[in-house]
Amino acid sequence: MTSAERRASISMAAVFALRMLGLFLVLPVFALEAVNYRGGSDPALIGLGLGIYGLTQALLQAPFGVASDRIGRKKVIVMGLLVFAAGGMIAAFADSIYGLIAGRALQGAGAISAAVTALLADLTRDEVRTKGMALVGVSIGLTFAVSLMLAPPLAGWVGLSGLFTFTVLLSLGAIVVVLLWTPQEPVRHADVPKGRLADVWLHPALWRLSLGVFVLHTVQMSMWIIVPGLLEDAGLAQAQHWHVYLPAVLGSFVLLGGLFAAERHGHLLAVWRSSIALLAVVQLLFLLLAPRMPGIWAVGLVLLAFFVAFNILEASQPSLVSQLAPAHARGAALGVYNTMQSVGLFAGGALGGWLVKVLGSSGLFGATLLLVLLWLLVGWAQPMPARRH
Repeated sequence: MTSAERRASISMAAVFALRMLGLFLVLPVFALEAVNYRGGSDPALIGLGLGIYGLTQALLQAPFGVASDRIGRKKVIVMGLLVFAAGGMIAAFADSIYGLIAGRALQGAGAISAAVTALLADLTRDEVRTKGMALVGVSIGLTFAVSLMLAPPLAGWVGLSGLFTFTVLLSLGAIVVVLLWTPQEPVRHADVPKGRLADVWLHPALWRLSLGVFVLHTVQMSMWIIVPGLLEDAGLAQAQHWHVYLPAVLGSFVLLGGLFAAERHGHLLAVWRSSIALLAVVQLLFLLLAPRMPGIWAVGLVLLAFFVAFNILEASQPSLVSQLAPAHARGAALGVYNTMQSVGLFAGGALGGWLVKVLGSSGLFGATLLLVLLWLLVGWAQPMPARRH
């Protein structure tokens, strides 16, 4: 990478990390803390509160991506971060589960993921873009690990409302990074065609990736309805859950370097397929273990396998979208991709909560296993970019 590419990658990773830290601080304690709010005893409403963020993201990711193609990436990113901050304030002052749902919905309306990844793609060459995307993925993973460590004690100290206030401060910090640190985006010429959603929705090389990110984030969000309870049932207090989460996340990073070697040697498709298969194995293991009250070590090892698969897919897929999409419609393509990601977040929270309420953990993990197997079947013929020397 050149110095400009490193600066672009690090600054975009910082924007993602600051924004996602706010989200992740809420995630591991939301289901446990929401019961203290009026109306918070209904698992379906708790699941809706987790997933509504993804629904509003889904509605606005593609329009924000197209807007970034037309008016510029940075303008869209700053606007989205301000909307995210406003949602955090609403949730911070909520006194019922419905107020939390409203705040989470407005946070999701700050749908900047497509604009951020499109800006990173604009500022990096194809041959190093996976490294840039992986740096973003690593920052998200580290942020997730840190949030899992900090969330329980912080929730005990400042409560869920304090955590949402913290998300507001983090989003304002991300705006500072965009305005003062991120390199200038490329100049857009009037004669360059503008991205359209019609160019990418049914693009033969892109739709499998969009399906894949939907499944990946449906599975991820669904798991966090069950996993905290498994750890508590195994005898691990909420404040100590990070003892399992942190080693699992950090251990998965050790294997992430293999992704770059695979890409250099033309084996990216094999690694991509293997990661989806590993994700299916994780769902099968949770399907078998969850009803039997597994021990802490069993849950931790399955989570390690999950984070290995998740981090590889999370790093490789947006890089593939940016390389396979038409250059003039990169923002639109990443907007569609992030729309499906957000639909997955909503489905994982809302449908996951409903499945747990009606069918229990077995119904949830049975459904996620079938989804991952469908992805593996449909995605087997996924095209890959031509190798560059």
